[in-house]
Amino acid sequence: MERWTADRIADQTGRTFVVTGANSGLGFETARRLAAHGGRVVLTARTDAKGADAVSRIKAAHPGANAEYRLLDLADSDSVRRFAEGLADDGIAVDVLVNNAGVMMPPRRLTAAGFESQFATNHLGHFALSGLLIDTIARGRDPRVVTVSSTMHKRGSIHFDDLTGERSYSPAGYYSQSKFANVLFGLELDRRLRAVGSPVRSILAHPGYSDTNLQSSGPTGLSKQMMRLGNLLLAQRVEMGALGQLYAATDPEAQSGKFYGPKGFGENRGHPVEVQPIEAAKNIETARRLWTLSEELTGVVWKI
Repeated sequence: MERWTADRIADQTGRTFVVTGANSGLGFETARRLAAHGGRVVLTARTDAKGADAVSRIKAAHPGANAEYRLLDLADSDSVRRFAEGLADDGIAVDVLVNNAGVMMPPRRLTAAGFESQFATNHLGHFALSGLLIDTIARGRDPRVVTVSSTMHKRGSIHFDDLTGERSYSPAGYYSQSKFANVLFGLELDRRLRAVGSPVRSILAHPGYSDTNLQSSGPTGLSKQMMRLGNLLLAQRVEMGALGQLYAATDPEAQSGKFYGPKGFGENRGHPVEVQPIEAAKNIETARRLWTLSEELTGVVWKI
């Protein structure tokens, strides 16, 4: 795995990938690389204009690429269900789901269902989407669920008594909560899949500190300016940041229940290697509590 690059991706012809949040940043780079290597890629975005533009850019760079766009708002449970039902109605069998989309450190906002926006988008939406697609994924070729977290999961915990931040909200703290939830989910999904002998791999990845618009589209005020400066001075290119999730989605050696991120200092930059989640993210009781709560909040009861 030393110095793994996208050039090591094998031919993906015959495999179908769903990449959430694929209109820009890490999601776009992931979708572009998968399509360039022969995969059929379903890109999701929250607006038709952004989704269609992303597909056009991929096809311009890679004529003949098998890429299409579908509308998906992960913060809206109805949108998640419509998306999953649409794939089924059109006979699209998914081999790999890349749970990439996210929002980062916005002011406190609640969704229409009353959930804090980062927890809803980054965790609940992906939890529900994965659950709705797991049956078709399990029938796929080398099936995988790849969930993208962050080094900021190490600062996170689940505020079970204040999930919406009504009593005490901080943009960074609740972003960390959502990324911590991603790791709890990915590891618990692996345990459940292995318990029933499922062929699906549940793999975690993170991009380190990568230069995307995530840092500027969510934060406001001084935080936004600091993020922009950090992107200029410290961040690695998105082409490098996407390698971890590309490895998790495609490489035969990527293992279920493992976490992949940059090799460099602080896991901020570099080629992907296996990294370790914070010890608290390995807590089985916390993971099971979050799983049960997530089923209750989303109405998606997994059939594993």
